[in-house]
Amino acid sequence: MEKSKNYYDVLEISNQANQEDIQQGYIRAKNAYSQDSLALYSIMTKDECDQILNLIEEAYSIISDPMKRQQYDEARGLNKDFNYYTPNTSTVLNQRSDSADSKLDKALGTSEKPSGESMTKIVATKKYSLAYEENPEMEEKISQATEFTGEFLREIREYKKVDIIRMAEMTKVSKTYLKYIEDEAINKLPALVYVRGFVFQYAKCLKLNPDIIATSYLNRIKELKG
Repeated sequence: MEKSKNYYDVLEISNQANQEDIQQGYIRAKNAYSQDSLALYSIMTKDECDQILNLIEEAYSIISDPMKRQQYDEARGLNKDFNYYTPNTSTVLNQRSDSADSKLDKALGTSEKPSGESMTKIVATKKYSLAYEENPEMEEKISQATEFTGEFLREIREYKKVDIIRMAEMTKVSKTYLKYIEDEAINKLPALVYVRGFVFQYAKCLKLNPDIIATSYLNRIKELKG
């Protein structure tokens, strides 16, 4: 890992994050690069995804442990006078209840899968299905488009009757980042590798060409950044 790599950036959390924020950041990052993530393996090799997943695990193992986190922060001049040992922190870390474990497993998709593959497929199909009335003019506009801005992506999402909450559920990307993508909030967006993965999933959920749209959007962001 690069010495300059910030573990907080890896988990996309503030260096003031509490234990709950750390766990949520870990879950989001893990989901974004897991094999269950919608098509990330189409734009990145398995080795590349595995490297990022290893980095996420490394970051979580340090930041989630108060003692290791304190040492990490002190070495980088971060979080002076920060209270690393809030009540019950050690209990939460070292003796998580079965219910806490099951919640984390469920969020990460690592809990035991129910039997009956057909039911799983039915649920997945329903989750990613789109129900909207096709508009020939809009379909033509989409098919002829050469540039996909954040505003245009929002227009397509609304046209296909997918609200931001459902889009977050489908893509496993937070509502906040989805809004940043649509608003082209370049100063609030994460690293471009994350943005590409998020936009790729966004496009695939809307039954669009994810390669074209992710590439177009990233080129636009690079131009805006100058």
